[in-house]
Amino acid sequence: MQIKQQRFDLVIMDTKMPDTNSFGLMEYIRSNHREEKVLVFSMCDEGVYAKRFLKAGAMGFVSKSAGVSALRNSITRVLNGRKYVSEKLAEQLVSEIGNVDVDNPFDKLSHREFEIVSLLLRGKAVGKISGMLTINTNTVTTHKTRMFKKLGINNLVELIELARQYHFS
Repeated sequence: MQIKQQRFDLVIMDTKMPDTNSFGLMEYIRSNHREEKVLVFSMCDEGVYAKRFLKAGAMGFVSKSAGVSALRNSITRVLNGRKYVSEKLAEQLVSEIGNVDVDNPFDKLSHREFEIVSLLLRGKAVGKISGMLTINTNTVTTHKTRMFKKLGINNLVELIELARQYHFS
């Protein structure tokens, strides 16, 4: 991984990269390369993923469908030390201020549960998730049980359907 060997002014990453735990990578960057700015560039629904990555330390989140001008603007803002979110996400964040009810059930999940649900939805088995997150398989199973309870579901088929309903792709 080049980020371990060299310093970058800007890291542009996706929420889903092959054989990579994007949240783990974000944590690594924040822990070991605090001066590097991270912009997340993804097709994933910003209403689901942006808040998580921003809380984890990303400076911005831009959708791949937003167009070249939005990408250029986001890069410029982030390189200048400013945060970037789309107007749509900004409106969503403002409307959530003071709202006690959580509309999206995925917002109820802890950071680790969110990581695990993301990996499950990518077709990863519990054993593979355990290896990617460097935690015990029993720990993954415990998180899976808790998140199923929080989401009000019983199996992976229901998880996939719930994910489709809330644009968690």
